[in-house]
Amino acid sequence: MEYTNCINFLLTIAQHEVFLVFSETLSQFGITPGQYGVLACLWKDETLTPKEIAAILRVENSTISGVLDRMQKRGFIDRVLDPNNKRSIRVKATEKGLAIKEPVQKKIEELNQFVLHDFSPDEQRNLLNYLSRIGNIQHSDP
Repeated sequence: MEYTNCINFLLTIAQHEVFLVFSETLSQFGITPGQYGVLACLWKDETLTPKEIAAILRVENSTISGVLDRMQKRGFIDRVLDPNNKRSIRVKATEKGLAIKEPVQKKIEELNQFVLHDFSPDEQRNLLNYLSRIGNIQHSDP
């Protein structure tokens, strides 16, 4: 098989191209695409444990720990004791993290449209559904 027909190669190259576009644009907000993922989780659920965030984003606990450290240093999140379990830490977005919610979400929508602009609406829906199926992700239509 020609390597350019290998699904791993195609997904890796496509992901890299999308990551570059998202990285460049999200830098204006002082966040990375991975940090956006953390904030998106917290904007939806308000507080989560680091383990819950790692599970949602499908990354290792050790990876999420480093991401959270950097985000806390930059003032986007806080770690607080769980009032129901003093041995557990919960993560929440700070005022700074909440303040960028609307402009970041608007920019993410624009970036998705930019990346998918060569596809018809049906092709966009199909692509998102196919990627969701590959990743075993429950996906709702945009």
